[in-house]
Amino acid sequence: MNIFSAPKTSTSVVARSATLLSQSQTLLHLLQLSVADYSLILTQQCHARMLSLGFAQNPLLATKLISAYATCGVPNESRLVFDSLQLKSVYLCNSLINGYAKNHVYSDALGLFQRMWFLGVAADDYTLATILKVCSEATDLDAGKLVHGRCVRTGFVFDVVVANSLMSMYCKSGEFSESLKVFDQMPHRNVSSWNVVIAGHVDTGDRYCGKQIFDFVKDMQLDGLKPDAFTVSTLLPLCSEDVEKLDYGRQLHGYAVRNKLGLGFGLDFHLGCCLIDFYSRIKRVVLGRRVFNQIETRNVYTWTAMINGYVKNGALEEGLVLFDEMQRKDRVRPSRVSLVSILPACSSVTGLNGVKQIHGYAIRREWNIDVSLSNALIDMYSKCGSLNYAIRVFEDESVSGDAISWSSMMSGYGLHGKGEEATCLYHKMLQLGNKPDTIALVGVLSACGRSGLVDEGLQIYNSAINEYGIKPTVEICACVADMLGRSGQLSQALEFIKTMPMEPGPSVWGALVSASIVHGNPEIQDLAYRFLIQLEPENPSNYISLSNLHASSKKWDTVAQVRTMMKQRGLTKTPGCSWISINGITHSFYAYDKLHPSSESIYEMLDGLLLLMKGAARSLDSEKMK
Repeated sequence: MNIFSAPKTSTSVVARSATLLSQSQTLLHLLQLSVADYSLILTQQCHARMLSLGFAQNPLLATKLISAYATCGVPNESRLVFDSLQLKSVYLCNSLINGYAKNHVYSDALGLFQRMWFLGVAADDYTLATILKVCSEATDLDAGKLVHGRCVRTGFVFDVVVANSLMSMYCKSGEFSESLKVFDQMPHRNVSSWNVVIAGHVDTGDRYCGKQIFDFVKDMQLDGLKPDAFTVSTLLPLCSEDVEKLDYGRQLHGYAVRNKLGLGFGLDFHLGCCLIDFYSRIKRVVLGRRVFNQIETRNVYTWTAMINGYVKNGALEEGLVLFDEMQRKDRVRPSRVSLVSILPACSSVTGLNGVKQIHGYAIRREWNIDVSLSNALIDMYSKCGSLNYAIRVFEDESVSGDAISWSSMMSGYGLHGKGEEATCLYHKMLQLGNKPDTIALVGVLSACGRSGLVDEGLQIYNSAINEYGIKPTVEICACVADMLGRSGQLSQALEFIKTMPMEPGPSVWGALVSASIVHGNPEIQDLAYRFLIQLEPENPSNYISLSNLHASSKKWDTVAQVRTMMKQRGLTKTPGCSWISINGITHSFYAYDKLHPSSESIYEMLDGLLLLMKGAARSLDSEKMK
């Protein structure tokens, strides 16, 4: 026996083991790269290398391979890898269930969860948390309740992560009370536990649910836990909806700064977007811009939030400038939401060419089939005077239209005085089995009002209320009042307003004001203005219009009273602004504006036109006298 043979064999085995270990580590690293880069080719190459090296049954590599195929969007390949393995572990099952969940193949995920029992694999906390998320996304409450039972039997219901997933499932399924029961039974809670219930409170639309949401946040702090960025983001929309809670929004911003929730240190994207949206909603877009400027690395969501804030607040040019900077400076490509946000600014400032450019960009990115973008294009083309383009977008067979598509097209017909086409489209919608909703009814009634189709409009209104069970809203009633008023039936419009099932809003009284001005009825005009002032005491336009009405009747004492009320409230009228595009350049003008470089020649032209109009008026008067 050669005594030197054993050490040589041992050295050979060690070297081979080291080689295999190195190769498996290399493959594991390459699979991680394929996941990070979403590379299906690299994943397939790694798979082939695993087979050639005899690593097909390696559980660690197989688990990573299943995840890689799922990440690349081919869960069927993940399933083939899983089926080829002789020994099934909970980690392999979890990887495949998670892969199914990522690709929205919820039925297969639930099926594998059921098979685990027959495979002799016991579910762990990660399995249960993942499958509860699947039940939530699939809105399968029955399956979720069965998983809840499994959690109770195995004791995992007391696991914080599993319990949080269970509460989230109940919240998304509309069973908020069940979520609260799970919450109350939890022996230990973390910040995510409270966040799930707070978000559930918000989603119910009920501001109380036994206790107010902000009191619930105080209870969270008494429990020794501090709200995080998600908590603040969830609460901010409530502050912009409720005037009484505006101070809460500012306090939440201050809390985020004091506790360094990303502010000033690489702002959390979601929190940043929520803060920008909050300030935009309360008409403090300048403060929203300050938040935006604090975000060091911006993504498409933060840019879109700021652009949308500018557009919603009427700062259209600023929105367009920011839209340009997003692409030119930061090299951030717009999303579909970005295009929908900027379209109103394009239609108002750059006109039809701007809308066409957005449409062309959407076609190049193959986003023209997106229904929300198509609806916005229908609306903008109609407002830019190009009804034919709006019709072409509406009739595009590649787009699956919804109720907003129908109503946008009806409104477009109405803007162009084509009420009959709007009513025909409404009846066609009904014939195709689409039930009318509030938006569609507003669209067709508005078109009837602009085209003088009073009888047709009233028939549609009564049919929608009585046959389809649509509850009248302020917007619907405003359309009916406007329809009656435009046709000169001011008394009938006033009687309709008195019988409304809710308190008339500014849109209703505003419609009556416009009609009374057109038909020369100062009594109803004065009445409508007084209601408008009660409803909008901070709107200077109402005071100015009421003052001008009384001035035309030489009621100077009443004029003085209205002006005094306006002065006491510190109200000033913002001058009106209009835009016009000439040779691709947009010019803006304010009332009595002399800042434009060509203002002198513009006013000379206006004076000449006034003289021509006065001369034409004198000629008409002399003709009538003859």
